[in-house]
Amino acid sequence: MRIYKLSLVAIIILGIIFIGKSDPMKNLYKNSASIITGLNIDAKDQNENKQDKKSNEKKEKYLICIDPGHQSKGDWKTEQVGPGSPYQKARVSSGTVGISTKKPEYILNLEASKVLKHILVSKGFDVVMTRESNDVNISNLERATFANKKNANMVIRIHADGSDDTSITGASILIPSQKGQYTAPIFEASYECANLVKSKMDVAGFKVNGIYERDDLTGFNWSKVPVVLVEMGFMSNYNEDQMMSNPEYQTKMMQSIADGVEEYFQIK
Repeated sequence: MRIYKLSLVAIIILGIIFIGKSDPMKNLYKNSASIITGLNIDAKDQNENKQDKKSNEKKEKYLICIDPGHQSKGDWKTEQVGPGSPYQKARVSSGTVGISTKKPEYILNLEASKVLKHILVSKGFDVVMTRESNDVNISNLERATFANKKNANMVIRIHADGSDDTSITGASILIPSQKGQYTAPIFEASYECANLVKSKMDVAGFKVNGIYERDDLTGFNWSKVPVVLVEMGFMSNYNEDQMMSNPEYQTKMMQSIADGVEEYFQIK
């Protein structure tokens, strides 16, 4: 009996010490959850917080450079089409004009690029633009080296097409050539991103004529950064010209481009 009483007293004392140094309900919850799930609740919460933080950091560390094609006034002075090249091309042109809207391409390109910037920023990317107004004089070489100096992870160039055949419609995606003298090092990443962009545009219901390699574009040849050029459609087609100036149409197209870029970096 004496031993029983001593044991009972010892248990009571230990219980008082335990209660004084802890939150019994919290410990009960944690221990019960551990038994049921096999997980430590605090550790689980910490892991989830770390994963969320890591996910956000993954998006934020990528810098996208958007290049709205052309400008209000063309500059017909010439520049090298590639480093050390003997061939010269005009620094930059003002682009085409809408057959229906009469809107210059450089205005349309900037409108769409600003929408794209907004969507990419909302996805957690850092974004820089080669121009944010139309009254500039920035050559194609200078646009490429701008992205190089910014250490951008990807360049998205936004343009619109024109043709003497007013029946032609559809977007096109241009990338640096796999066999180009200057562009081979950035072909693979450019193609992978372009393919994802095309896939998202297809799903969104846009007609995409294809992905085309180019080795004659100054903006590609001077780039050390993977680059995708999207020709949104033909301003020479009456209906497509009108659609490209529609804010809802612009947003839908830029959303599909941004979704493709996002998936590229998630896979990467």
